[in-house]
Amino acid sequence: MIDTPLSESAIVGAGIGMAAYGLRPVAEIQFMGFLYAAFDQLFTHAARIRARSCSRFSASLVVRTPYGAGIKAPELHEESSEALFCHMPGLKVVVPSGPYTAKGLLLAAIRDPDPVLFLEPTRLYRLLKEEVPEDEYVIPLGQARVVREGRGVTVIAWGSMLERVMKSVGGQDAEVIDLLSLNPFDAETVLASVRKTGRAVIVHEATQSCGFGAEVAATLACEGILHLRAPVMRVTAPDVTMPLPSLEEYYLPTVEQIRLAIDDVMRY
Repeated sequence: MIDTPLSESAIVGAGIGMAAYGLRPVAEIQFMGFLYAAFDQLFTHAARIRARSCSRFSASLVVRTPYGAGIKAPELHEESSEALFCHMPGLKVVVPSGPYTAKGLLLAAIRDPDPVLFLEPTRLYRLLKEEVPEDEYVIPLGQARVVREGRGVTVIAWGSMLERVMKSVGGQDAEVIDLLSLNPFDAETVLASVRKTGRAVIVHEATQSCGFGAEVAATLACEGILHLRAPVMRVTAPDVTMPLPSLEEYYLPTVEQIRLAIDDVMRY
């Protein structure tokens, strides 16, 4: 355990050096909004070290950070900018949706030979309780999970939005997919579901434009369009800066908004 100076660039940079020489450091950044100070270390060094060294070095580094809204925190404490980091080849991005997936994904991330950004949805810290086995188990990176089976519509979410999706599907014949990994993203599980249902709704708490849901929608358009019976719908935050705490519930996608989107695609 190392109590570091309050310098995100130094924390991640030291972690890269430790990883390059055989250790498996787990760096913690207090909030995702503070991770931007280490953007250069992640993008220029951690994500590229294997390619730049022709595989002489790798960075088995895990960077943990809380992210997302729902706790009424001040500015820069509730960011959801996961798509920025998914655009970095060489950096893996994973998002647990509860205690059980958090343990399994974290063990897999620590053992992975490449850098992993481990995003912990802040709203879930005190919202969910689950049984977590004391025994060791690993949830492989890059694999989504089907949380609920159905044949009418596929609803895709990750992180804290899964909880709202599960509340919204109600009596609908909906199949719910928890992505878990954004980079790499398990396109095959999503495509297999949409081949069955013919409809898709994507839910995330980041802003819509260039959010990761756009990548999922593009994949469905390119590889699953012949199976779609309705346009792909996205339920997201609006394209504005994360507001102050008194307005955050107007910013996050609501259960009702998700339910209406599902109804729309089912009626199409």
